Amino acid sequence: MERKYGWLIYNGSLLSPKFMEIHDWYKESASKKGIILDLVKNTELFSVIEGNQTIIKSERQHARPDFILFLDKDIRLANQLEQMGYRLFNKASVIEVCDSKIMTFQALADHSIKLPKTIFSPLTFTNTLEKDHSFIEFIERELSYPIVIKEAYGSFGEQVYLVQTREELEKKRKELLQIPHLYQEFIKNSKGRDVRVHVVGDKVVASMLRTSETDFRANVTNGGVMHEYVLPKEFEELAIKASKIIGADFSGVDLLFGEEEEPILCEVNSNAHIKNIYDCTGIDVTEHIFDYILRMV
Repeated sequence: MERKYGWLIYNGSLLSPKFMEIHDWYKESASKKGIILDLVKNTELFSVIEGNQTIIKSERQHARPDFILFLDKDIRLANQLEQMGYRLFNKASVIEVCDSKIMTFQALADHSIKLPKTIFSPLTFTNTLEKDHSFIEFIERELSYPIVIKEAYGSFGEQVYLVQTREELEKKRKELLQIPHLYQEFIKNSKGRDVRVHVVGDKVVASMLRTSETDFRANVTNGGVMHEYVLPKEFEELAIKASKIIGADFSGVDLLFGEEEEPILCEVNSNAHIKNIYDCTGIDVTEHIFDYILRMV
């Protein structure tokens, strides 16, 4: 049987050992599955419109891949490649939705998925609304302190804040006035704990509990501790449902604990990191991803 050939596209500006270790991990895992996988920087592929057609130009010679594992957030490049007929895992639309917390919550609303009450900040182009307190007053009427504030774009729990008072709320809103962001109810029962669920296709392949004694966020990057976790069926079903709604081939779904320990959706990641879940559970998610890709192509 002919071996499949793919590209792993990653961001050419993120070359730290932390990221390169992950990319090499994927390459080795692909090889074990009989897949030839080339690591390709997004900065090596130039999106061009020429002769009324979308094309990709590159100074490197690459054979046409059977698939592309797109581990970057360069949506313009992803769209260009899809328009040219390449099959991306995940698709450009999935990466775009997951990259924006605003788009994620809008996509998942109206699907009977329990979400924290969320208010999106209106788009502003100047600071003229800085002294207009009507929106602040609206937030205070709708949400009680403490209030979670999230920038639309951010990773590893960064760009997520918890404000306790009107003064803190006004200060943070002033800082973020021209940055897309949202305001959210604080799920008190889930303070310092959440569940990361890895979904591939329509199956949960791994999960872990994350806890923190020092931060309201449980992200490992912020000092959270990982624990093996037997995932309740309700959590499993919600994670799969959220991943399907967004259209993800694979995802990392973060779930919070409600007052009755029921799952509440926190976030969906289109490119969840694989090392932490492996360190915690011994499960190599990349193996499941490549098995899925081989079924699809």
